[in-house]
Amino acid sequence: MKIALFGATGRVGHAILTLLLEKDIQVTALVRNPEKLQPQAGLSVLQGDARNSKDILATLAGVDAVISALGTDKTTVLTESIKHIISNMQKQQVKRIITIGTAGILDSRAEPGILRYQSSESKRKSTKAAKEHHKVYDLLSDTTLEWTIVCPTYLPTGASTAEFTVLRNKLPEGAEQTTTGDTAMFTVNELLKTEYIGYRVGIMSPSLGEN
Repeated sequence: MKIALFGATGRVGHAILTLLLEKDIQVTALVRNPEKLQPQAGLSVLQGDARNSKDILATLAGVDAVISALGTDKTTVLTESIKHIISNMQKQQVKRIITIGTAGILDSRAEPGILRYQSSESKRKSTKAAKEHHKVYDLLSDTTLEWTIVCPTYLPTGASTAEFTVLRNKLPEGAEQTTTGDTAMFTVNELLKTEYIGYRVGIMSPSLGEN
């Protein structure tokens, strides 16, 4: 299996990259700064920008699936890149994509019919990042691609607990955190098992008092 990975130098993206390589899955990673990635067997690194369609196309050459761990970075990089990713996946006839989103775009429990970031459940003062992720969700939903959006809540850097809880389209009750390691492990597991195609997936690590 060969995967195109975007966001490989970020906290979640790098954890995903490590797990993919450990499972002998080949990875082509598009990054702006290749020096941030150590040369490794099974890893091909392309220098470029995810907002550039030609760079996306080159990254997708010969791959079986796409994983995007791109963050908002206080810009429109998510919405710009996902449009190019979608169009080039369609051209290359690549069907499977997993993206890392945010718990803000899961369905609200308190106010059914709207998303968490739009409801009283949201504790964030700014909704800019959530709105970017919402646009990605809408764009993917309008395609025939086999998509999954992984939606962690508060995201501390940490190893996988291997005891995370997931739920389709909603955040598991009592969720306080989702470690980067658990987010990465679920993403790679989902790549291999394909149990949540067409869903946003809320993910919860064990509570802070349990570790």
